[in-house]
Amino acid sequence: MVDGNDKVMLAHGGGGQLSNDLIRKYILPNVGNDVLNQLGDSASLELESGLICFTTDSYVVKPLFFNGGDIGKLAVCGTMNDLAVAGARPVALSLALIIETGLELEILERILKSIGETARQNNISIVTGDTKTVEAGSADKIFITTAGIGVRVSGAVPGMDKIKSGDKIIVNGTLGDHGMTIISQRKGISFESKLKSDCAVLWPLIEQMLMNCGGDVRFMRDATRGGAAATLNEIACATGMNVEICEKALPINPTVRAAADMLGFDVLDIANEGKFIAVVSPGCAVECLRICKNHPLGKDAAIIGEVGEVSKRGLVELITRIGGRRVIQLPYGRELPRIC
Repeated sequence: MVDGNDKVMLAHGGGGQLSNDLIRKYILPNVGNDVLNQLGDSASLELESGLICFTTDSYVVKPLFFNGGDIGKLAVCGTMNDLAVAGARPVALSLALIIETGLELEILERILKSIGETARQNNISIVTGDTKTVEAGSADKIFITTAGIGVRVSGAVPGMDKIKSGDKIIVNGTLGDHGMTIISQRKGISFESKLKSDCAVLWPLIEQMLMNCGGDVRFMRDATRGGAAATLNEIACATGMNVEICEKALPINPTVRAAADMLGFDVLDIANEGKFIAVVSPGCAVECLRICKNHPLGKDAAIIGEVGEVSKRGLVELITRIGGRRVIQLPYGRELPRIC
């Protein structure tokens, strides 16, 4: 503990002794390693030759702790997943914290411990970072920004330009778990079966798919904000091809469906944090599905549809349970703000 105070103060971001205390007593013990412990202005990394992928993201989720994770775990998982769906093995992360004055140091340590544990469990090093403090009321306790570097797997070149008519669309598990968990906790709504976020690092499963199916994995994206609807519409818009999905094939937890119906949400619009949508060749679809179902992160995977022909305007259509058709539109805005 920082002597004489159990809360973050504005002076903790001033670059002096209190800043040093915060780094050495809280940050390094939880996320430190040989590179980060040098506390340099930048990190020197020795990486294998090959294509490097780079991403960055910020996290402002409310509440900070939720069933299945917290803002710290979410920050690591989300950044690693952005690399993984690009076909890149995550290597290193940066970590920047914006902390509001008055945040209990016990809460900060819980978040940092979660960050460190999630990174270590997935063989990722947090190699550089920054800490700023702001006045009370300026940041809603804590905001986190991460950046990640990954090395592209040989033979893995997923991208929108690889998608072809007839390709199959796979999701690795139930949709809407994260978003409905956040909103239910935020609103104090409980259900007979407790909702749990799907927050997870997807690389172990994606690596198996890439190693076994390589170029037959045409495209991948983690369906976070905007949910599956946003991802599918991005595919249709970028390729000019229609996308057709089957309502009966969609894997949805019954409690999530009930919660979404009660609150007036479309499950396809709801954020996920441990789900990817993959477009794969028809000949490899069954094998990709088998790989998913044999992995804990894909046990509820399903082939939910396919890519159609080029049209004047690429549409996403849902074949309903009774055989009708409904256009799935790109969500207009964020129905669930502060979700990640």
